Amino acid sequence: MIIKILACYLIIVNALAFVVFGIDKWKAVRRSWRIPERRLLQLAAIGGSVGALAGMVVWRHKTMHKKFVIGVPFLLLLHVALGYAVLRMLQE
Repeated sequence: MIIKILACYLIIVNALAFVVFGIDKWKAVRRSWRIPERRLLQLAAIGGSVGALAGMVVWRHKTMHKKFVIGVPFLLLLHVALGYAVLRMLQE
């Protein structure tokens, strides 16, 4: 049951991160009000690292900012390691 809840959460937060990166890129092109970088990184940090990285690649957004180029892949690796540890713990 907990695995299903976690999977739903991860799907939602990653889809949200992907969409928010796209919205921010759209706003950047139109020189409109932007989503703060802190919010984009927070979405990646709370489990949306896959969506954030996909948004960076698909929308070609934030690819020149070191804190994104280094930070988002680092968060992804951290999330993979954490997920692996949790799955191993649940198997025991």
